This record gives sequence, C-alpha cells and structure tokens, in this order.
Amino acid sequence: MSGERIVAVRTYLDEERPRPREEPSGERPVHWLQGKVANPMTKYAEFRDNRSAAIGPLANERVLVEVESADGNVGYATTSGGLPTAAIVEQHLEYLVVGERASAHSRIWDRMFNSTLLYGRKGLVLHAISAVDIAIWDLHGRITGLPVHALLGGKIRDAVRVYATGPEPSTARDLGFAGAKLPLTYAPCEGEAGFRANVDIAAQARAALPDDFPIMYDCWMALDVDYAVRLAHEVAGLGVAWIEEPLPPDDYAGLRRLRDRMPPAMRLATGEHEYIAKGFRLLCEAGVDVVQPDPAWCGGLTELVQISAVAQTFGVTVIPHVGGMPAYHFVATRPDGDLAEFPVLSHDGGTVTGQHAPLFSGEVLPVDGWITPNDEPGFGLTLDADVPLRRALPVRG
Repeated sequence: MSGERIVAVRTYLDEERPRPREEPSGERPVHWLQGKVANPMTKYAEFRDNRSAAIGPLANERVLVEVESADGNVGYATTSGGLPTAAIVEQHLEYLVVGERASAHSRIWDRMFNSTLLYGRKGLVLHAISAVDIAIWDLHGRITGLPVHALLGGKIRDAVRVYATGPEPSTARDLGFAGAKLPLTYAPCEGEAGFRANVDIAAQARAALPDDFPIMYDCWMALDVDYAVRLAHEVAGLGVAWIEEPLPPDDYAGLRRLRDRMPPAMRLATGEHEYIAKGFRLLCEAGVDVVQPDPAWCGGLTELVQISAVAQTFGVTVIPHVGGMPAYHFVATRPDGDLAEFPVLSHDGGTVTGQHAPLFSGEVLPVDGWITPNDEPGFGLTLDADVPLRRALPVRG
C-alpha cells in the first residue's frame, strides 16, 4: 500500500510551559513530584529539597513527535528530553524513517538503533527512537482502523489493573487502585534521622490503610546496598510489597547483592531507567523480581515486546513505568500482564487526571482501579488544537 509510506517526521515543544497556580501569598507551591524527593543529587545541599533543580529544569521537557503517511494520516507520541531529543529525531532518525512503510516496525527500529550505535544505545537517543517508534504504531493503527492492542496480537484481558503513584496512599485506596507507591523522602546523606523518618512515613501510610492494601517505596536511584538492605528489613513488616530502583541503574552487581540480602517475601523492582532488551537481560540475571520498562524511553513498543520476551524467559514480572495508553495497550496483550502503573499527576496528588493531558483528549482514565484500553484506531488519542506548540527545530526549506 503506497498510502502507508511515511512522508514526514516532525517534532514540537510546548509553546508555553504550564505554570503552577499561585497561592494568595503569591508563592508558587512545588509540585509533589519535584519537592523533597531522595535522588542521586541529594548529597549536594543546594539540591536536597527540590528534585526538579537536581535533574535540571528542562530535563523532563515534553517532546511531541508526529509521523505522517502518504494518505494523510498522522501518528503521535511523546517523550522527554526537550530540544536535544527533538534534534536527534529530526537531524538523524528522520531520513531513516521517511519512505518506509508504517507497518515495518522491526525494520525501522533496527535502522534507527544501528545507525545511532556510535553515540546512542541508552539515554536521549533511545528516548528519540522510542517516540518515533510509538508514533509509527499509532500511525499504523490509524491507517488500518485498528487499535494498537489488535496490532500487537489482540487483548488477552479487557481491562488492566493499575496501582497509583502519588503522595497520598489513602487517595489511591479511596479511588479503588490496586496499591499505592510512595516517593522516598530522605537519602543516606541525611543520616539516621532521615532513615527513621523514611520508616515512619511508611508506617503512617500503613496505619491509614487496610492490611491487605499493598504499598511500595520508590527510591529513585538514591541509595547504596547497605542502606537499601536495612530499609527493606525495617519496612517489610509494614506490608511494603517492593522497593523500587534503590541503586544507580547500571549497578547490576549491587542489585544481585541487594536481592540476596533482602527479605525473601519482598520484591525488588527496577528498570525505569534501563534500555533495550539486552539491558533488561542484565537486570533479570541480577535477580530482580519486577522490571519496569518505560515505553517512551526503553526503545518504544517494538523493543518492549522484546523486553517482555526476555523477562518471561527468566520468570520476571513486567510492570511498565507509567507510559500512558501505549503501556495499557501493551499490558492487555501479555499473557502475564496483569498490573500497570498510573501516576497521579495533579499538583497536590489528590485527583486523577490524564497522563497525556492537556495535549491529547480521548485518554481512558481508571475506573475503580481498572483501565479498559480503547478500541479506537491507534491509541485513540486526539491532539488538542488549543494547546500551543511550536516546531522544535527551524523548518528546513
């Protein structure tokens, strides 16, 4: 079909970054995700109380990628990394994609990955590849009139159970989620007082919840092995189901030591900042219990299928890191996929909003802790024409 040939790849950035509401005092409150959260930069005093400053103000700037076919259909995807990611898409990946068929997922992915080996393999290059790949899956669905879950082989379950990530576990319970994940507040450099405060936060969360409601602790690459072992044992009796990403992403040997010393019934989860199936194989070999590939970072849906196959071989559970509709379409098609993550992205963490909002409409929100992937073509999302966007790079003549 000549109509499915890709004719253009474009990138956009938000014209106006959303600004948080102002309090009567005129001060802008810090979003719960960017406040005091333990992170790899906490050891520097100036970054200790604001994760946003620690990772750079533009590091998570959203990039919109659109891929257009000859018949006029357009597929969409988003990732992070701002202008550098957009430059990789338009100045390197575009020429490898234009002229290809939208259904040639493995061929296009292989071209993009191998062409960027000299400076890629992880990080922003994979963010760029992921967004292009997901946009092509969306485009393929729009061309054929099929939802992406059908293109992936068909749903095994009609709905996907989701747990919530946010600052208020009681909100997750009240909304019917399958569990609640908390951000770890204090890092090892903050001493014994910080350690006890981390344990107390978990204890307070448990006291407000039923005994059978799971809670998890997201440590966001902030710990060392000994601290993580001690924390795991301290919170095991509180029903903490897993500790997540406690070590730097590439510390495979440390993960092995940690898994060997953790309480047997507690799971070790990681992989949010890992890339491609070969990286996830190393996590599986290290004894990780749950891997958490992010579709918008790990290599896109095409590579997520490969990651899932590797994990299945090792008997390791795949629970994607956020990912929005691409993640839910994927999990619904997996034989062992029965849980996914839903981030509570409202400013105070108290209400549920779309992960793609306000950029897209048509997103399916959880009902009593379940998300039913839509049956609209592609991912079923519609770009909101009122959202101000600008081309990331100058249009070439």
